Amino acid sequence: MKKAVVIIGIIIILLGIFMFQTKVYAADEKVLDNEIESQLVQIKEEAANSLEDYQQKYGSDTYGLVAYILNLVRIYSIPFCFLGIAIGAIHKYVIGIRKLDTLEKGMGLIVTFITILIICQILPLAFAVFVKFGRG
Repeated sequence: MKKAVVIIGIIIILLGIFMFQTKVYAADEKVLDNEIESQLVQIKEEAANSLEDYQQKYGSDTYGLVAYILNLVRIYSIPFCFLGIAIGAIHKYVIGIRKLDTLEKGMGLIVTFITILIICQILPLAFAVFVKFGRG
């Protein structure tokens, strides 16, 4: 009985997906394509300008590219590591109450993601100090 209800539910959902789709007309699609294209071009120009700024600041194409990449890593590591810390906390404090092996796994995740976060935040600073004072 339960299998029949699940199968009927899946069939209704699939029919609903295919029957009630919104139609996109060619004129609307062209407007959307133009808007998206202009936004993509703007993002690309901003990234190129930012990369050129780093290259001028560090005086080399290679060092500028590395500094640009490290800055992106620094920015994007924050939400990634907070998500990992939250998953580790769930494993430690929620699931780990009943399963002791998950408790240790949660603590390991928390320590790992905090370590990654600290490294990703300090690495651009260390690179900048090395390039500015280490090159002579």
